[in-house]
Amino acid sequence: MADDKSKRGAGDRARVAGGEGYEVSYFARRHDITRQQAEDLIKEVGNDREKLDEAAAKLKKAK
Repeated sequence: MADDKSKRGAGDRARVAGGEGYEVSYFARRHDITRQQAEDLIKEVGNDREKLDEAAAKLKKAK
């Protein structure tokens, strides 16, 4: 099912759509990580934005 871009709300903001390239790119830029690292995090953690933010912060600290 296609993501309806006109229907955005709290539920949509709480998730990162791993299948949408622009969302993955935005997430990667926001956390100063590579797109590949962002994709790997989404596969490992899931698409919950809060959990992904925490995982990305830990990844940056590990550098």
